[in-house]
Amino acid sequence: MANVVELKVGLHCEECIKKILKAIKKIEDIETYDVDTQLNKVTVTGNITTEEVMKALQKTGKQVSNWGEDSATSY
Repeated sequence: MANVVELKVGLHCEECIKKILKAIKKIEDIETYDVDTQLNKVTVTGNITTEEVMKALQKTGKQVSNWGEDSATSY
């Protein structure tokens, strides 16, 4: 069964978005992904964990937090 991971990520410019997409595409076992620049939200589905996705996105240097949490609890 596919897991759905929703994360809040700072998507400020085209370069940010390119970095995020590149990082997402490197994750194994993803089925779909969506980057919503209006909401600064990244949604990834597949045989993945939240930790895997967060770790991959953090390598881009972006601040990443669980969707729905405030930024004070970001990783």
